[in-house]
Order: sequence, then structure tokens, then C-alpha cells
Amino acid sequence: MPVLDKIAEAIVRHRLFAANGRVGVAVSGGADSVCLLHALVELGPRWGLRLEVLHVNHGLRGGESDGDERFVGELAAGAGLGFHSLRVDTLARGGNLEEAARDLRRAAFREWAAAIPIDCVALAHTRGDQAETVLFRFLRGAYLTGLAGMRPKSADGLVRPMLEVDRAEVEGWLRDRGFAWREDRTNRDPAFARNRIRRELLPTLVAEWNPRLPELLARHAQLAQEDEDFWIAEVGRIEGEFVAARSGGLVLAVGKVFDELRPAVARRLIRRVLERARGDLRGIDAAHVAQVFELCRGPSGHCRLQVPGVDILRSFDRVRFAPPSPGASPGGFELPLAAPAVVGLPFEPITVHLEIVDRSGKVQAPLVGHDTLEAELDWNRIQSDMSSTGDSNGELLLLRNWRPGDAYRPAGDRQERKLKALFHTARIPLWERRHWPILSAGRRIIWTRLFGPAHDLAAGAAANTVLRISERPLNLPGQF
Repeated sequence: MPVLDKIAEAIVRHRLFAANGRVGVAVSGGADSVCLLHALVELGPRWGLRLEVLHVNHGLRGGESDGDERFVGELAAGAGLGFHSLRVDTLARGGNLEEAARDLRRAAFREWAAAIPIDCVALAHTRGDQAETVLFRFLRGAYLTGLAGMRPKSADGLVRPMLEVDRAEVEGWLRDRGFAWREDRTNRDPAFARNRIRRELLPTLVAEWNPRLPELLARHAQLAQEDEDFWIAEVGRIEGEFVAARSGGLVLAVGKVFDELRPAVARRLIRRVLERARGDLRGIDAAHVAQVFELCRGPSGHCRLQVPGVDILRSFDRVRFAPPSPGASPGGFELPLAAPAVVGLPFEPITVHLEIVDRSGKVQAPLVGHDTLEAELDWNRIQSDMSSTGDSNGELLLLRNWRPGDAYRPAGDRQERKLKALFHTARIPLWERRHWPILSAGRRIIWTRLFGPAHDLAAGAAANTVLRISERPLNLPGQF
């Protein structure tokens, strides 16, 4: 199939462009991007496309880089198209030069998309680039999803109309039409991993193992993309059953996951949670997913693991995924208040409501769920106790977080118990304990979340005035 027909077919099959859309064409000056520009100039009228030429000058080759910029500008002028160029200091970024250059290009594309504006950016990746990408990711230990390679249409507004075109076809097409292009000498530099794959490894594999290897790798990427589309929908469907937002991160119910899900699904779910916790999956490979999988599958207890950009903490049958804390974790809180009051907890989307209720002569209804009513305490006895000990005038209370050593005797219990022991019995994860709310009157704990009022302060039928304590969510996060 001729080059133009392959590009047109890809545009239609993958719905790369909207009718009458404005498209940025990324042109470096090399053969592939020059081919893409000429092809879209010729094909664009079919869809009413309005083209803009985009060029990033990385400054890596001095005068040659400037020559590329001039060359691309002249191409745009010859076609009567708008030309947008940006000079960046790639070397100043440090680290991996290929990754730095790619990040700078992507940042430039985002800025142009908003400023020009444009609907999408067309990139000139070919079938050879796809094959190299799949092989490169495999060698680096990418997860199965990574082997899907580059998509014809990405969620970030990048489109690739030339993924079915071979590099040899590109150069032949340009020569047949008399179109010039620029050669980038850094494409031959063995210091870059992709160059070694393109110029050494892949040609060796083609010559000694399979002459159709690039085509097979590209085909593998297409099949992997189709599988990935299925998994994205499937994991999205089940995610709400196993994952909830909690305490500054995402919490996975691992006991439920490994009771109900096959390992292949569980690994995909873990990968989704990692992505949500850090915003992307860059630097996350199959080995990291396997480490998290083993942590989740291991025996219940407390353990910790860090992968790039995510701190993972297991406590009992819950695993929390959160960005690493740059410094010390948030401290505690103390909120003096006088009832009645409504106060928001500092580290949770929850409000605590304190009400003074006169229920003399009324038939008492049973307590309902904790979302609307947590506990009722004998208010007169609280005031009397505070006055007798000289702690205060009986009106001031303190809502604070749990502290090591805190102990009290909950209603219905036979003895005083440390909250740490109550946490363990109730299997409260470590990250929830630090900011666990406690209400004290003077020096005495009179109520804690979940464990309720102190044994002698629970409002019985004879209590005429009660302190009603309830916790109410500001939103409704998922429940396990």
C-alpha cells in the first residue's frame, strides 16, 4: 500500500483528527517528520485540517541545530503554514538526555496546544520506532502494559498517523518526490540506548533470527493495546469495590482482593492504584508491581515498601499507597471547644457534632448508625466530675488526636485499657491511629471514635441532659 494511503487509512481507522480541526505537526527536520508534514499538507483538505508547524530546538548540535530550525521554518513558509519554534537548554536538565529532551518537547506541545490553540499534535513515529520502543521496554523490564508501545492516539492529545509505515518507505517516498530532509548525527551516537537498539541490536536480530521482527513487534504492540483497552475497562469496573481514598492516600483491601480476584486481575488493580497515587507510571516496572503484589499477598501484619514516587504501608489487611512525605508527617491537633459545637477534623473530611439534648420525659429511641449518631453521654455527670476535680467550670472540652499511652475504660468493659490495645483488637491500620479523635473533659478521656463513651458516662435511661456526639462525612468515600 502506498505511503499516503497507509497514512490516510490510519487517520480514518483511529479517528485521529476531528473535521476542520487545527493540528500541530511536530517537525524536527528529519526524514520521518518531513514526510509527515508533506503528507498532511496533501491529505489535510479531505478533513478540512488547519496545520501549524511546531519545532523544538534542543541546541545539542550548535549550528546544526540552528540549521534544522531554519530548514523547518522554510518548509512551513513554503507550504503557507504557521511556524512555531522554541529553543530549550536540554543539557541543563541533567539526567538521561533522551528523557530530558522528550519531556521538554512534551511541555512545549502542551504550551502550544493552549496558546495557538491546537486540538492535537501529530508525531512522525514509524513502525520501526514502534518496534524499537517495544524491544526497549521489554529489555528494561516493563510491565505487560508497557509492551503495548505507542498508541495511534494518546489521551494527552498526541496522534501518530505513521505507525504502519516503515522507515525505508519514508525515505523512498521523499526521494521519489524530490523532498529534502536533514540528517541528525546524534542518531548515530551509540551513547544513546535507542541508537544502539536501532543500529546494532535490532539489525542483528533481524539478520540472525527473524527478518520480519520489526513487523512482529509492531503487531505485538497492537494486540497488547487491544488487551490493555479491555483491562482498563475491567479494572475500572471493579476498582470501587476494593479501593478507597483514606488519610492522604489510597487504601487497598488486600484480604478482599486476594480472596476474590485472580492474580492477573490483582496485579492490574495494584498497577492502577500505583498510577492514581503518583499521577503516572513513569519509573514503575514489572519488578515493582511484583514487589507490591508479594507485600499484599503476604501474611497480615505491618510492613513497608517504597517504589518510585509511592510510599506503600501495610497494616493488617489494608495497604495504603501515598506520595512519600518530604518531611515529618503532619502533627497532632488540639481543639478546645464548648458544647454545643460543630468542628472539622484537621486531617479528615469529617465534622464532629456536639449537641446538648434535653430528653427529660421522652421515650429514648435506640442509637442508629455512626454516620448520624455515635454516642450519648450523661452531660450532668460530666459537668459534676469536672467541677469536683477542679479541671474547669464544666463547660470546656478538648477534641484531640490519640497519643501513645492514652487509656480509659470504655462502656461495657471491665477494666481500663490502653487505646493501642483497642486499636490492635479492632485491627485499626497504623495510618488511621495518629489522628484518631478523642474527646476529653479536663484530664479525663470521655469518648473515642468507635470505642464510645467512658464506662460511667454513657447516658442511661435516667439521664435527662445528654451530650450527643456524632461524626458526619463531608463526602462519601468508598467503604469496604
